[in-house]
Amino acid sequence: MQDPIISIEGLHKVYDSGFTALADVDLEIQRGEIFALLGPNGAGKTTLISAICGLVRQTSGKIAVDGHDTLEDFRKARGMIGLVPQEVSLEPFEKVLNTIRFSRGLFGKPADESHLESILRELSLWDKRDSRTSQLSGGMQRRVLIAKALAHEPEILFLDEPTAGVDVELRKAMWDTVNRLRERGVTIILTTHYIEEAEAMADRIGIISKGRILLVENKKDLMARLGGKQMTIELVEPVDTIPDNLAPFGLGRSEDGHELIYDYDTTADRSGIASLLSAISSEGLKVKDVHTRQSSLEDIFVGLLHEDGAS
Repeated sequence: MQDPIISIEGLHKVYDSGFTALADVDLEIQRGEIFALLGPNGAGKTTLISAICGLVRQTSGKIAVDGHDTLEDFRKARGMIGLVPQEVSLEPFEKVLNTIRFSRGLFGKPADESHLESILRELSLWDKRDSRTSQLSGGMQRRVLIAKALAHEPEILFLDEPTAGVDVELRKAMWDTVNRLRERGVTIILTTHYIEEAEAMADRIGIISKGRILLVENKKDLMARLGGKQMTIELVEPVDTIPDNLAPFGLGRSEDGHELIYDYDTTADRSGIASLLSAISSEGLKVKDVHTRQSSLEDIFVGLLHEDGAS
């Protein structure tokens, strides 16, 4: 495996108030991957991103961006990073094109109008290039934030809750842009409350709670390891209680008694489904329908936070 593009060791952040925002965080981000960081509000997601980007100084621990220590070699480390913050903050009277020109210049990059035009066209902002940012809709302003983050051609892009409060059309356009960036080799780290986006987009998932990383795993492996299946058996006639002979299966019962619910492990050698259906038949219960549901990433996420006492 190639060296990680971001390496974090023993990261702590304690604020002057005594609040511990990050505690003993170890994390590696691989070059070219899409990494999703999930966690409830106040879990430490934004603090972690801010520490990597040099906006917050860590209390202890080390952060390296492509081998550059973020404290000892800040300019080189920060120059590799584009950041799309959660909050929209733009100079209201500045024109869109000038805004991203200025952002490129801040990183010491030479003028490149063709690159800026390409970014604005890709984000459907070219026809707004001479508009003041205050004249744009909220969704368009968020696109300007992405354009600013990409102006200096970063190798790493941080997206902090990028689609919070935006419409479905813009959300799709933003993820199309993310896919194109990924194809060019840009490493993308995102925080999101839209778990379905992480499930659809990410290569790996990290879950953070109370400033600690609970888990980092390949999305497919995580789903296979923790994602069980649930089978719902719809009965022709309802049952008031689950028969004693079915007790070993650990069944649940719907409120109206028309459904029996069976949770099973997809990785086990035997699911127990055949034995269960045979036992149901032996009890004289008639089955109307059977359907299954795979656990989603959201189920896994909620379960892990529950174990950690975060919810």
